[in-house]
Amino acid sequence: MKARPSLGGKSVSSAQTPAEHSIEETIEEVLAGGTRPPVGRYRLDLATGEWAWSDEVYVMHGFEPGQIVPTTPLMLSHKHPDDRARVDGVLRRAAETGQPFSSVHRIRDAHGKIRTLAVTGQGRRDPGSGRVTELFGYFIDVTETHREAAAREATASIRASAERRAVIEQAKGVLMVVYGMAEESAFDRLRQASNLANVPVRDIAQTLVHLFSGPNVTVFPTREAIETFLEHPVAPGSGD
Repeated sequence: MKARPSLGGKSVSSAQTPAEHSIEETIEEVLAGGTRPPVGRYRLDLATGEWAWSDEVYVMHGFEPGQIVPTTPLMLSHKHPDDRARVDGVLRRAAETGQPFSSVHRIRDAHGKIRTLAVTGQGRRDPGSGRVTELFGYFIDVTETHREAAAREATASIRASAERRAVIEQAKGVLMVVYGMAEESAFDRLRQASNLANVPVRDIAQTLVHLFSGPNVTVFPTREAIETFLEHPVAPGSGD
């Protein structure tokens, strides 16, 4: 097997260029203040298309260190189909300009597992020709971070949905008591008011509930007041 290009695991050369030092400072900022996700280094030789990966990058892609020789076609083959063209474009622009770049994308590792990686880096130019000859930087496995963020968003969405349902249930209860109607009929009245005002049912329900539970309310609104509201509904924040 052809010897693999290596960055020696976590070791970092003491003779860093200013650009390398700048990237490391950026990574430290990304990782500051939270759980530190796996981080690996890479270098890409633009002349040969071969990558040098640290051990961590092999593991992120589902390989044992040194198991394969990383190349651009191999790396792109592991990108999620929906992200592949975008990542290819990022690398091509970086190879042309040498400017710092970053991307967050999904991969399918050698075991079929979907991971989310962030990649950051920039180009190195040949002192003589001025051409960009190498890209270097870091891969960061942010799979768990994204999973936790998705879980938080889902929890917030569920909580918000429950709050919306709660205010609709309250408004339905008011109409059921005031009009002596069934639950379905109460919801139909809310929906009719929603259509009149061209706002969501939850906004109509919120305003109706506010009629009898607002901070300055001391008496329950009359049936006539509720009827007036349903016939001429006012959405929250309208100023009326």
